[in-house]
Amino acid sequence: MTTTEQKTRKKPVAPLILTGIVSAGLYFALLSNQDFLNNTFGKGGLFAFLPIITAFVFSYFHGTFTGHFWTMLGVEASKKKMEVK
Repeated sequence: MTTTEQKTRKKPVAPLILTGIVSAGLYFALLSNQDFLNNTFGKGGLFAFLPIITAFVFSYFHGTFTGHFWTMLGVEASKKKMEVK
């Protein structure tokens, strides 16, 4: 990507806002329903997979939000150039 393409690339404002709202909503739901979640997750059996699934859902939305956040600030991972032999 050339420098002009980097400067004209659109910022992900809508995805940032959407994933931020979803992430905040997930944290609100988690913290406001702690007793229910502790009782449900502690039942054992197949319910033991619920905390793992919950962690993956949180990880996805929070990670996506964080990625869009850093893109909005202009922070991008460096791209290594492949050497041609």
